[in-house]
Amino acid sequence: MSEVAYTTVMGEGDKPLVWLHGEIKTPPMATRSRLQAGYLLRRLQGGESLSMPESRPMSPIGPRCHELRIDEAAVTWRIFYRVDPDAIVILDVLKKKTRATPKTVVETCKRRLAEYDRLG
Repeated sequence: MSEVAYTTVMGEGDKPLVWLHGEIKTPPMATRSRLQAGYLLRRLQGGESLSMPESRPMSPIGPRCHELRIDEAAVTWRIFYRVDPDAIVILDVLKKKTRATPKTVVETCKRRLAEYDRLG
């Protein structure tokens, strides 16, 4: 396992979460948002496929890449992730105030995935 990642396993038969960057904590997230993020990640770990409004594909980052969408008062939190056969790989966690995902975020996520895949 790479030094850039740490893994959390929640239950037998579930996919682990591999964190390449970011964290989910209060603050800066509101407690309700943090709990919603945890709930959605647990569903992913159990093998469930999520769709709008909770998650949407992020093909500009790569295949099997998505973003979780967690609404808070003035911002929307995004958790960028990839579904691998053996894990849920967390690429980044950020708050967005605009609809578009900045190109720098897409490029950073691609770079993290390339490093993760290279280190295998």
